[in-house]
Amino acid sequence: MKKLLLFLYISMATATILHAQTDNLRAYFSYATFHIPEKGSFVETYLAVEGNSVVYKADTDGTFRSKIEVTLIFRMQDTIRDYAKYELKSPAVEDTSNVNFGFIDQQRFLLEDGEYDLEINIADVYSNHQGFKTFERILLEYPNNTINISGIQFLEKFEKTEKQSTITKSGYDLIPLVYAFYPESMNTLNFYGEIYNTEKLLGPQEPYMVNYFIESFENNKRMLEFFSRKKMTASPVGILLQRLDITRLPSGNYQLVVEVRNKSNELLALSKSFFQRSNPGIQHNLGDIASLNITNTFASRITNADTLKDCLMSLAPISTEAERSFASSLITSNDITNMQKYLYNFWSGRNQENPSRAWDEYYLEVRKVQAAYKTKTKQGHQTDRGRVYLKYGPPNLITENYSEPGAYPYEIWHYYTLGSQRNKKFVFYSRDMVTNDFVLIHSDAIGELANYRWQLDIYKRVWDPNNIDQTTPDDTWGNRASRYYNQPR
Repeated sequence: MKKLLLFLYISMATATILHAQTDNLRAYFSYATFHIPEKGSFVETYLAVEGNSVVYKADTDGTFRSKIEVTLIFRMQDTIRDYAKYELKSPAVEDTSNVNFGFIDQQRFLLEDGEYDLEINIADVYSNHQGFKTFERILLEYPNNTINISGIQFLEKFEKTEKQSTITKSGYDLIPLVYAFYPESMNTLNFYGEIYNTEKLLGPQEPYMVNYFIESFENNKRMLEFFSRKKMTASPVGILLQRLDITRLPSGNYQLVVEVRNKSNELLALSKSFFQRSNPGIQHNLGDIASLNITNTFASRITNADTLKDCLMSLAPISTEAERSFASSLITSNDITNMQKYLYNFWSGRNQENPSRAWDEYYLEVRKVQAAYKTKTKQGHQTDRGRVYLKYGPPNLITENYSEPGAYPYEIWHYYTLGSQRNKKFVFYSRDMVTNDFVLIHSDAIGELANYRWQLDIYKRVWDPNNIDQTTPDDTWGNRASRYYNQPR
């Protein structure tokens, strides 16, 4: 076996989801990155269009089709490195009043490793509307001296095939699930990934283990019921085509986690991919708090019902959906003992050795946002700025602009790192300076509100476009928000 240098390679932002919705067109875009040994890396893009959201025209054979114009431009430091402009046609239909399907497209772009800005333009050719434009930053990084994992491709389904096509990998046709959302009717999570450099760093045919499981997005807590593993042997490219039963997975925001470990159980590579689940019939098991003994704990010393309610409400920014729901029911019940037990159980689950210190440190931050962001009608932790601060910590840079002509007061928060994400921003605005209530209108962070028409909201004070599909105001209005967003200061 070759001597292994342990470099942990962690990847989270190798796939993203963008939702474009104009007055009619509803389209979903995502991507994943892969690597071909000795050839290079590539980005694979996935586009899904709702068939009932587009305009159809008669074709020469008497049926009807829609046509979508797509332009994808990859730039590195303002230089175009690759692009594609093409038309995507829908399947033929005979009755446009009963369209109940979607259609998808997949493209591949071979690119050198580096950081790219991808410009995405999507328009309905037969519609009167202008279309949709947005941007996404993509990092291609597959160093040859570490074991690393490709982007994770969520799949609607997969099936073995002997024919080669654009959706074929490793002998399977992979039907992408472009929008990683699993409704109650979908009970299987299928995914595809690749593992690189195991043969080079572990040695030919050396065994290793791949763990894959689901964890909560908000607190990274592993869902013990949704864990599986696969034994693999070192090869130029390791193929991971797996499925997880999510029938009992409650509603919420999650991450699919893939780990590569050697035979000594040392972690070699880690990948996380965000997805959402709606399953209202299933509830989280938050443990039996009734059996907890909280005598002489920090929670037992909080005896005022209103104070306890405020403490539980202040946990919302860092809670899972199920925890927020459970806390809300306790607040309504007005049961002081159970609220105390829940508060203790919450922090014990996050810091078992010293839950009291964990609570004290968090509550210090709660008091900070209360002083900075409270309004006449909201506690600081209930505001958007307070929630973001408590969830992610203080930003590295805040651009405040309260007096730009023609603009509502706005703030742009810039985080250099956000967990495994890099260079993420949040845009808040207020229609006045009296209330101090700045609303989040856009962020490029995973799991947050993405609104690529956010500049129109800021400049609606004096300007409102006639074209409802326009995404940015005219330059003649002295727009500084775009410059501050792209070049934080």
